[in-house]
Amino acid sequence: MIAIDRLDKSKGKSRILYDVSFEARPGRVTGFLGPNGAGKTSTLRVLLGLDRPDGGTALVCGARYRDLRRPLTRVGALLDGSGAHRARTARAHLRWVAASNGLAASRADEVLETVGLTGDARKRSGRFSLGMSRRLGLAAALLGDPEVLILDEPINGLDPSGIRWMRGFLRDSAAEGRTVLLSSHLMGELAETVDDVVVIDKGRVVVSGSLAEVTDGHRTLEDAFFALTAGTGAAW
Repeated sequence: MIAIDRLDKSKGKSRILYDVSFEARPGRVTGFLGPNGAGKTSTLRVLLGLDRPDGGTALVCGARYRDLRRPLTRVGALLDGSGAHRARTARAHLRWVAASNGLAASRADEVLETVGLTGDARKRSGRFSLGMSRRLGLAAALLGDPEVLILDEPINGLDPSGIRWMRGFLRDSAAEGRTVLLSSHLMGELAETVDDVVVIDKGRVVVSGSLAEVTDGHRTLEDAFFALTAGTGAAW
């Protein structure tokens, strides 16, 4: 369970989040959607304890992320890049992350198989394509078999077959009872994946609800967004 309540955040003299509130529930895929620069990554960084809010709360598993013990076993997160040193192999990187949370080294090979990188386990991460780096980052997020997944632009850099695989993975994760929160600016790519939708624009949540509720009366999510913002939103 993820609960964000009245989150405010400023950078310098610019306010970037305004009273952001929403929930992501177990067994469902929640899409956190909006144009580039809308405030998606800023919200996720606060949720993961990387930035401090000016007001409001952001809780995961009923607590602040920084208060969780062995957080990798509760929350798996994928933000920018894989997080791996360019000189490390994929397997070495994952074993190092596993050790940091007291997990068995064998988990490295298990998650490499899950994300389709078994054949690249000995390749240095600096030689990975963008799509492969995203898969490696996802593998690290899965090491602790967490109950919550927080993924920022997970399909970025994936080819069409990779996008289809990611859709299936996200649906399977929710079916297993996980809470799945993913951000994206590509609404059309995720319309077949998400159960619930939170749309943010210019730091404010403009609508939230089930996919059917948000798109009611509109052909696509993009149409719903532009109707709600009177066509003044940023380009997608």
